[in-house]
Amino acid sequence: MLMLLKLLKDGRFHSGEELGAALGVSRSAVWKQLQNLELESNLAIHRVRGRGYQLAAPVSFLDADEIALNAPSLSYPIFISESLDSTNAEALRLITAGSTAPFLVLAERQTAGRGRRGRQWVSPFAQNIYYSLVLRIEDGLRQLDGLSLVVGLAVMRALQASGVHRAGLKWPNDVLVNGKKIAGILLELVGDPADICHVVVGIGINVNMQEVAGIDQQWTSVQLEAGAPVDRNQMVAQLGAQLQHYLECHRESGFEALREEWEQNHLWQGCLVSLIAGANQIHGRVLGIDGRGALRLNVAGVEKAYSGGELSLRLRDDS
Repeated sequence: MLMLLKLLKDGRFHSGEELGAALGVSRSAVWKQLQNLELESNLAIHRVRGRGYQLAAPVSFLDADEIALNAPSLSYPIFISESLDSTNAEALRLITAGSTAPFLVLAERQTAGRGRRGRQWVSPFAQNIYYSLVLRIEDGLRQLDGLSLVVGLAVMRALQASGVHRAGLKWPNDVLVNGKKIAGILLELVGDPADICHVVVGIGINVNMQEVAGIDQQWTSVQLEAGAPVDRNQMVAQLGAQLQHYLECHRESGFEALREEWEQNHLWQGCLVSLIAGANQIHGRVLGIDGRGALRLNVAGVEKAYSGGELSLRLRDDS
């Protein structure tokens, strides 16, 4: 599939004869491969008699050299795969195999992408960013305080730099535009958080996706918001630079130094919300976050703080 896509990636027409000669197969075999390509990649292909086959939109592939060229300060290895079950799962396997952090795992497609609370992360081929950065944490629990919120700030700034100016944050780790999800974050920890551990910073960003089935919530993408396709290599580089900046600030000064900036960009600051924990719901008004990233709510006149990976926040209809 990848070879055929590389032949078509320029967005121009290519005849079945030309494609067959390049691939060493018959024209009928090219036609079958094109059918499978559409089915597996969710990429539309135009067929015009006498002209051949053309991708509905040009495709660019992730490239470690191009990412490094756009972000020369990033010195860690980048592993890019055509297809993975999930970049987080691959990152965990590489940790187990002894790979030295930091390193970055990217994929053109995920077959079992994961979000928080076990949700599926829909991951069409060569359209979005599926990104897992592995960090080694040596300074104990302090370096984990508010970490997912720090990552959210970096993702938001990368989106804004890519033309999505209205991107904002939703506690604990979503990035929204006009109430629609554009990016999500999933952190996974390996080792002893009180001593030395590894953290996999998983990030999914809807970049050039324009339509897809199987998503159970409102969503948008960078292309839909900015009005034009985005170079994913440049965006990965921008994301890496933003992460480098915010993680360094967090490492040197702790989460408290970023708390005010996060609250200023929290889209539901001051809103009436429902906090869902399993079958239980807690209703209150968002006051902000504390110095460890926990959500502060006014619940029946009493301030309370909540944190945990299984919590989900919903905006109330009367907000």
